[in-house]
Amino acid sequence: MHSETSKRNRIYLTGFMGSGKSTIGPILANCLGYDFVDLDREIENEEGGSIARVFRQKGEEYFRRKEKEWIRRISTRPRIVVSLGGGALVDPESHRLVRQSGLLIYLALTPEQLFERLSRQIHRPLLTDEEGRFLRGAQLRGRIEELYRERHALYEDADLTVASEQAGVGITVDRILKKISHLVE
Repeated sequence: MHSETSKRNRIYLTGFMGSGKSTIGPILANCLGYDFVDLDREIENEEGGSIARVFRQKGEEYFRRKEKEWIRRISTRPRIVVSLGGGALVDPESHRLVRQSGLLIYLALTPEQLFERLSRQIHRPLLTDEEGRFLRGAQLRGRIEELYRERHALYEDADLTVASEQAGVGITVDRILKKISHLVE
């Protein structure tokens, strides 16, 4: 079991894909003097290919197992900010490890804001059709809304929720720092 003090020096960022975890995470870590780990990048490095390729060749279940392994590894590292994958909390054990070992911050966006951001991206494996083509228009909107409904309660379980809308990265990081200043070492 992790002590309350050790939980404070481990920060996990959660939120839907495209919410800004990989952008905000390293800036937040730098401001705190913490290390930064992006779970997706670590898995890509370990697997020698993109997340999309891992999903395509080995499947989502394999990817979620790799996520859980990485969460176990980093759940004891001090002074760290971790960008979780958008679906990392879906696994009950991963969710439990995160909640027990650190401060969970939800970078919140509405489904409409997510649609606007994600409609400009083409490398999200959960936003493709059976042939691997990126979804567009109403199909993309429907898939985002479906995943959002499935995951929203998990995100809402966070210790802290911060709107990650058009305020800009700097303002979002500043909001987080102000809200956690009394919680971190």
